[in-house]
Amino acid sequence: MGDIGEVKAISYSTGRPVRIKISGGLIREITETGNSEPVPDLYAAPGLFDNQVNGFRGVDFSDPDLETKDMRKAVEALNSEGVTSFFPTILTNSHAYLLKIFKNLASSLRDETVRDSVPGFHLEGPYISPEPGFYGCHPSGFIRKPSWDEFAMYQEAADGNIRQVTLSPETDESFDFIKRCTASGVVVALGHTSASAEQINKAVDNGARLSTHLGNGCANMIHRHNNPLWPQMANDLLIPTIIADGHHLTPEEIRVFYKVKGPRKLILTSDITHLSGLNPGKYMFFGSEIVMTDDGLIKNPVLDCLAGASLPLKTGIGNVMKFTGCPVEEAFDMASSNVAETFGMDDRGSLEPGKRADIVLFEIRGYEIIIKQVLVKGRSVL
Repeated sequence: MGDIGEVKAISYSTGRPVRIKISGGLIREITETGNSEPVPDLYAAPGLFDNQVNGFRGVDFSDPDLETKDMRKAVEALNSEGVTSFFPTILTNSHAYLLKIFKNLASSLRDETVRDSVPGFHLEGPYISPEPGFYGCHPSGFIRKPSWDEFAMYQEAADGNIRQVTLSPETDESFDFIKRCTASGVVVALGHTSASAEQINKAVDNGARLSTHLGNGCANMIHRHNNPLWPQMANDLLIPTIIADGHHLTPEEIRVFYKVKGPRKLILTSDITHLSGLNPGKYMFFGSEIVMTDDGLIKNPVLDCLAGASLPLKTGIGNVMKFTGCPVEEAFDMASSNVAETFGMDDRGSLEPGKRADIVLFEIRGYEIIIKQVLVKGRSVL
């Protein structure tokens, strides 16, 4: 199917009706129509960009037996939720499994549908905190210190497509590793960390720029003053990604993040897993039983921690509007343009001539985002 040609909608940023002309997969022209035509009933915004997707609707990206058809299934399902770009996120695992997983992911990019929506991969671990609570549901037996030589093997297996690494800067090896990643174009995020303020600031000095799901990946009981949250909030060079699904953070926490960092220095992510879209119940995850409740919370009862999320990114957009009072433009930008800008992907993330025609057409009912149509490079995928 080719370009849809033209879209008429209400601009999410101005609130005024516009005509968007599309050809060659790109936005060619955006014109305000004023009162010359009937006012459309849908809003138009950039396609969502989710930098942390562990899996979706039964497809687990950390499965070493993942096939391209599985990736395509997940991509098409995510597209239907308004996500036009995302990073498959790979969790802590053995060296052999990580090599195999990244080879499978790289192979899946030969499929055009997959390639159009997957601009890179995110490695979350294995270089995270070994401290109980801070590593969450990651398998503790595979947690290890950062190794550039080892990571280079993963990057080779991934055909150079690892764009983000989440780690904890708790060891001396971390800082040179961060510097090397940054020099190679990989964005380093701090997460699942019990690092001190000094270690966090040193990590930033060496190039770290993101905080992965800030407020989570943290022990339930921490020191009220000396903990890893305050220094990450205080450092102006760190952009937090947050999970606003209503389970991972309280409304008050999200309001504080919004007030401290501001709408241009905050990213919404989903952290959804392969359980998203499946029925509530009990499942196995890395050898432990986890429970998904009717309202979408996923928890490991034994470790007393959340085990990822099940609600799509559009849920976070509605919630951040509800919790902070921010306008729809800011909420969508936290899940699109802010992400594209952080990763230097100038071809997407905003509604402008010359950008990819990744567009979401939607209604707003209260604080619920109702996706009606989705375009990826000008092609209708919903």
